[in-house]
Amino acid sequence: MGKVHERIDDRLREFIERQPVFFVGTAPSGEAGHVNVSPKGLTDGTFAVVDDRTVAYLDLTASGAETIAHVRQNGRIVVMFCSFERSPDVVRLHGRGRVVTLYDDEFARWSSYFEDNPAARAVVVVEVDRVSTSCGFALPVATGWERRDLLTPNMERRGADGVVAYRRQKNRVSIDGLPAFDADPA
Repeated sequence: MGKVHERIDDRLREFIERQPVFFVGTAPSGEAGHVNVSPKGLTDGTFAVVDDRTVAYLDLTASGAETIAHVRQNGRIVVMFCSFERSPDVVRLHGRGRVVTLYDDEFARWSSYFEDNPAARAVVVVEVDRVSTSCGFALPVATGWERRDLLTPNMERRGADGVVAYRRQKNRVSIDGLPAFDADPA
């Protein structure tokens, strides 16, 4: 059932763009530390297939910054899309990631792929070196997806200074103490 593809072709791109959620997996280097899997929603407007070997997603301010810490440390990342439709498909994009924060000169270029969002703190860019598909025979069929609109309004209520304060409190280090998101542009 599993297959490795040379690149993200049009069929895979269409599949990826239809999914309402994706998952990002990272881990720190070495034997110590915690493996992290983060669910990502808001895929309409926060995920982009840039070309057949590059993807990017808008990283939003949240209660942690594990992915940022791990990607900054070693670059390893996998992005997984699961179909919850009748067709039981799973797509994994393995690669090397890099973090472009809102304080970086490149941010304007990379953020142009996405809708504006006050919770945006970075764009994670992934150079994909392995594209694979597998069956999702054991996955449930789920219908009636509804967008949960809590994160963006929460950050809007905080205002720009409040978002920076939140990042300073919650996003500076990973759960393993690795440097994560520097809340200050200096």
